[in-house]
Amino acid sequence: METVDILIKNANEIITLKGPNKPRTKKEMSDIGIINKGSIAIKDGIIVDIGKNLNYKPKTTIDAKGKTVMPGFVDPHTHLVFAGSREFELDWKLKGLSYMDILKKGGGIVYTVNETRNATNNDLLKQSRARLDNMLSYGTTTCEGKSGYGLNTETELRILKTQKKLNETHPVDIVSTFLGAHAIPKEYKTEEYVKIVINEMLPKVKGIAQYCDVFCEKGVFTPSQSKKILEAGKSHGLIPKLHADEIVDTGGAALAAEVGAISADHLLMSNNKGLNEMAKKATIGVMLPGTPFSLMMKEYADARKMIDLGIPIALATDLNPNCWIENMQFIIQLACLNMKMTPADAVTAATFNAACAIGLNDTIGSLEKGKQADIIILDCPNHMFLPYHYGINLVETIIKKGIII
Repeated sequence: METVDILIKNANEIITLKGPNKPRTKKEMSDIGIINKGSIAIKDGIIVDIGKNLNYKPKTTIDAKGKTVMPGFVDPHTHLVFAGSREFELDWKLKGLSYMDILKKGGGIVYTVNETRNATNNDLLKQSRARLDNMLSYGTTTCEGKSGYGLNTETELRILKTQKKLNETHPVDIVSTFLGAHAIPKEYKTEEYVKIVINEMLPKVKGIAQYCDVFCEKGVFTPSQSKKILEAGKSHGLIPKLHADEIVDTGGAALAAEVGAISADHLLMSNNKGLNEMAKKATIGVMLPGTPFSLMMKEYADARKMIDLGIPIALATDLNPNCWIENMQFIIQLACLNMKMTPADAVTAATFNAACAIGLNDTIGSLEKGKQADIIILDCPNHMFLPYHYGINLVETIIKKGIII
């Protein structure tokens, strides 16, 4: 009898997400590969077997009777590294100020940029590690992290280097995205700053970031400026991503498809033409329902329409000082209750499609033989409890690379 490190047995539901190794669309999103009364065998950090009635000699046995076993959550859009907080903005929001109004009053991104620039490397590391600890406790085992609260070369690099250090020392795996074009610092005009991003920053982030993102939005970066930055990023080996159509429709969805972005994120205001272009290119739509929730907006992105159009949908927290959410379970709940995603859709979007959105679907995002053993065990009988029983942490056990955390 073969010896394995861990045998999870008797699970009421194992959500395998087994299927084609490409972003899931339409009905594929609801096919989550459930095994009832199943088991998983893990050895050397890898899933070596999955199914019913497995016969192994385990060093450690986990009895998951009455519980749900699924891949660890993948959070493909966070602004992980920043300093300070902006709780004072809540009063402004409650008095009816918009996102742009708050920015003009000295809040928003500009406030966090000042706090982050003034923070020491140790401050950034300590604050960001605490956020990662929270994310892990709620079941996130892999995330993307963006720069963007530096807006100068020195601080942008410090943010990315902080993420690199966290990736090397923390159980949560981090994929880094360069977002130097997050806002326009007050010391520069827009075109001047675009040149700094392209000519000064991009050559220096090669090797410590895998993706390049731009906040394409009215009053921030135009579609033409965004395209220029993303194309320059591609010349340095950075794969495009895009903050698209969050507050107004700028044509960001179509731009994401045009430049070959792996994902377009937000999409609250995207037009049908742009969404159809995304569907043709299989550009992943990363839904961030925590953002309209935090901004107290009435509208959420129309995830149901996008799924029906054939856009592969992922979910993410958009963790940042304006949307301080570290819990992917809460994002699943918002997606189901406010965006009309089914529990199965949301599970796919928070695991396999989220892994696709950061290029890691070959190794994580589903529970299959040969894949990394990033697994969470939920104290509930089935996946439908995720949007049904909210306000608590359903995660009971976390396994990262075959190690019980």
